Amino acid sequence: MPTLTLMPRQQAARPTLPFTRLAPVADELAVAAEAPPIAIPGLLDWTARVDWVRLLNVIASALLLVLALPLMLAIAVLVKLTSRGPVLFRQTRVGVDRRSPASAPVRWRRTYDYGGRLFTMYKFRTMVSGDPDSALQVWAQPDDPRVTPLGRVLRRFRLDELPQLFNVLKGDMNLVGPRPEQPRIFAELRDQVQRYSERQRVLPGITGWAQVKQPYDSCVDDVRSKVQLDLEYIQNRSVRRDLHILMLTVPVMLLRRGGW
Repeated sequence: MPTLTLMPRQQAARPTLPFTRLAPVADELAVAAEAPPIAIPGLLDWTARVDWVRLLNVIASALLLVLALPLMLAIAVLVKLTSRGPVLFRQTRVGVDRRSPASAPVRWRRTYDYGGRLFTMYKFRTMVSGDPDSALQVWAQPDDPRVTPLGRVLRRFRLDELPQLFNVLKGDMNLVGPRPEQPRIFAELRDQVQRYSERQRVLPGITGWAQVKQPYDSCVDDVRSKVQLDLEYIQNRSVRRDLHILMLTVPVMLLRRGGW
C-alpha cells in the first residue's frame, strides 16, 4: 500500500499523491448510492429534541440556494460552453460515521470499513473531462494543468462548491463541519494521523473551522493541524459557533484566501 510522503514544513513543492483505489470507482459510487438516507425525525421527535445546529444548516442552505440559483445557472452555462464534458463533477467522499460497537452490519457497508457513510458529493466541473489522471485520488495542487481557465476562477473563489448545497439538503453534509475526504486518501490518513477518524462523528461540511483558519493541505503536517481544529470545533459545536464560521467564510471566498 502506498503511503503519503512526510514533507518538511518549509519545503515549497507539493506532493502528487496517486493512490490506488480500494475498489473501482463504479463500486465506490455503488456503495454511495446504496447508503440509506439519513432518517428525518418525526413531529414528536422534533418537539422532544431538536438538533438546532442541523436545523440552522438546512434553513441557511435553502436560503443560500435560492439566492445563488441565478449565479449557479450562469456558471452551469459557462462550464458547458467553455469545455466539453458534464456540468457537474461527481466524487465519492466519506461522510458521517454513526456506528456503535454493537451495530449490526448492513449491506451497503460491504466488507470494508470505509470509516463512514459513503456519499456522492457534487461540484461544478473545473477540470478537463476524460483526463486519465482524473481516475486517481489525489490532493489538490496549484497550477494543475488539468484545470480549465474558467475552473481556475471558480476554484479561486470556491464557487465550484455551490452544488454541495444540495448535499446539505439531502442530509449528506452540513454547511459547517470537517471537510469530507476521498475514500483512499481517508484510509491513508487514518493510519498516519492520530484521531483522524474522530472527525467523522459529525456531518462533514462545505466550510469549517479548519478551512477558515488554514489554506489547502500541502503535507501531512497540515492535516494534523487541521484535525486538531476539527476536533476543537466538534467539542464546541453550537449554533453560535456555526454562524461565526459562516461569517468568517465570506472574506475567505471574496479575498481568495487559501484557494487555487
